Amino acid sequence: MLLNLKEVFLNDGCRREYDYSLPLSDLDIGGDYPFKSPVEVSAAAVNRAGLVELKITAVYDYTTRCDRCFEPIVRHMEQVFTHGLAVSLIDDENDDYIETPDYTLELDEVVTSDILLNLPSKFLCKEDCKGLCLKCGANLNDGDCGCDRVQTDSRLEVLRQLINED
Repeated sequence: MLLNLKEVFLNDGCRREYDYSLPLSDLDIGGDYPFKSPVEVSAAAVNRAGLVELKITAVYDYTTRCDRCFEPIVRHMEQVFTHGLAVSLIDDENDDYIETPDYTLELDEVVTSDILLNLPSKFLCKEDCKGLCLKCGANLNDGDCGCDRVQTDSRLEVLRQLINED
């Protein structure tokens, strides 16, 4: 969605609100398409004493698999992002503001970037997920599989034999 923010920039106290659905179903993240339904976006651009602030709220369901047991999970996410907007920037390395040289902003790009940069690095079905058995692959959340999961380093086998001789 292309926002024309000229009126907001030129009028102190001006506020413009935007609500729309952003389809991200074709967004590939690691070979998966986690956005099964559109992201509901609410945005407000406000000029306060000549400084324009953009506040974005993104609400969506993120479908993925648990990083430990690989069970499918759906997380309902609501994230709020705030950005300062400027018509021009003196320093190209200033990350505090988004430059809008022609008073327009492509909101889809900003929302998509914000969501991707703020996703958790790990998704778990529950905090105490036990994962999968390293030997048989059974889901340990469903119960103990009975495998002997004691791992020994083969390089230390000689020491184990010495200990067992006593």
